[in-house]
Amino acid sequence: MLTALKQRFRTWLFRPKIESGTVTLTQRRIFILPTRQGLALAFMLVLMLLGDINYNLSLGYVLTFLLAMMAVMSMLYAFRNLAHLEIRAGHADAVFSGDTAQFMLHFHNHSKLPRYQLCLRHDNGGRISFDVPARQDSEVAFPVPATQRGWLALGQLTLYTEFPLGLFHAWSYLHFDTRCLIYPKPMAGVSLPFGTAPDGAGKRNITGDDDFSGLRNYVAGDALPRIAWKAFAREQGLQVKQFSTQVGEELWLDIADTPDRNDEDKLARMTRWVLDAEAQGSRYGLRLPDGELPASNGMAHHDECLRRIALFGLDEKIP
Repeated sequence: MLTALKQRFRTWLFRPKIESGTVTLTQRRIFILPTRQGLALAFMLVLMLLGDINYNLSLGYVLTFLLAMMAVMSMLYAFRNLAHLEIRAGHADAVFSGDTAQFMLHFHNHSKLPRYQLCLRHDNGGRISFDVPARQDSEVAFPVPATQRGWLALGQLTLYTEFPLGLFHAWSYLHFDTRCLIYPKPMAGVSLPFGTAPDGAGKRNITGDDDFSGLRNYVAGDALPRIAWKAFAREQGLQVKQFSTQVGEELWLDIADTPDRNDEDKLARMTRWVLDAEAQGSRYGLRLPDGELPASNGMAHHDECLRRIALFGLDEKIP
């Protein structure tokens, strides 16, 4: 409850706006406050100063003001670690529900001094740390869990640092208008339907086991017998064997042919159908209540089918 109230107050106070393009961290965008360690040091310095005044300790004055100067320099370095840094949001590749979306952020450092111990924190609790070398660019992938299909916005990020001594916390808010498309999680253990041409003529069962045509990356739900274990043993990662079919008829993936009652299960099954149809090199079309895609194949057609499935029934459409 207290955390939610703090979040609402912070959002009301700072009112971060959604931005596009390159963001430069000017002086007005950077906030700085002492940390708990900084407050403890300030309290200790006050006690030391009172003791120096009471006992007239010359060396005590020297030590007190040296520590105070160190604290001031720590505040300046914390601010400089963020000042004039340029940030730009990059592309986020589509992923399946249940996976982790990777939002790319590009940092450019014009300064001749490197930026150390930078941290990015998301409102959902995710956090990563990184450095930006002097006069160089750094690309950072920020992970965000993908829990449901549709568009996933990056949301608000907090870029902060406590470099060099952890006495001060300097931060700035980032809110880019970037988002990632999330496909439904493919249903496991299902096979392709009978292919039906648009005019209803001709049916056939496509198995896709005719000729080996190559390998593709493993997707959750792929059948274990199709995994290329030899490639895995050669440390090439999990890959799945693809087979091309010699049958020339078109395969139509129609949501009306799904036996599931729940809409999300129907879409999960159709996602699996698209993956399997593309893996075996078939020409396939897609039928949904809001329209259909003519039969084709290739990655462009594959991506378009998955996008329509991902956005089916949602208010947000494909941009």
